[in-house]
Amino acid sequence: MYDPPAYLWAIIIAGPVSVAALTCGALYAGAERAGLGRRRAALLAGAAAVLIGGWFAATLAIAGNGWYDTRPSQVPWLPIAAIGSLGVLLWLNRIPVVASALTAPGMAGRLVLPQSFRVTGVFFLCYLAAGHLPAVFALPAGLGDIGAGIAAPLVARGLARGTGRRAAFWYNVYGLTDLTAGITLGALISYHLLKVTPSVAPIGESPLALITAADVPLMIALHITSLRALVKSPLPARPAAG
Repeated sequence: MYDPPAYLWAIIIAGPVSVAALTCGALYAGAERAGLGRRRAALLAGAAAVLIGGWFAATLAIAGNGWYDTRPSQVPWLPIAAIGSLGVLLWLNRIPVVASALTAPGMAGRLVLPQSFRVTGVFFLCYLAAGHLPAVFALPAGLGDIGAGIAAPLVARGLARGTGRRAAFWYNVYGLTDLTAGITLGALISYHLLKVTPSVAPIGESPLALITAADVPLMIALHITSLRALVKSPLPARPAAG
């Protein structure tokens, strides 16, 4: 078991917490724009904060007890937790008050902005440098996240200006592809279908399990919901011909 230094703990925890905080802020702003009022918007954002924060805390506790062991001989609780988390997040989108907030004007850009904190994916490169993650996993995961984090505010700003729909579409596709590639590589290495050294055992340990089981499902849900918002939002009016 690898216990990373304090600065790595801080980076790893800060990323998901910041993503969650901006997600709650986006829900609040969307609820207000949807005409639900400040009280209901605050209740929605608060409920989201309790739900996501509770799952983050539970994930760290589960990982601390060793239940996310990624060895093939163990019950695959880590992928079960990640898939279950994603399923719950997407199901919650069907609740009327949540659906109203998510379809408010400008929501596609608000849902992109939390991805900015994927720049903290530099921790994958730190694990690689320390010799505790294989390059075939850590390099694409780390560089992919850093790229997504740098691009996110630019994409969100374009959408806020009423432009950049195509860029936002391809950004979300890129983000989903990056996360899916990381999940796939992690699974292939964990179950020895791709044999490399060192192993990816740290993804099931604290604090990295927080990313795998809780943060990645949240970011996937944000990408999917942002794409839906782009599809449902009206196209900007074209200027009349002279």
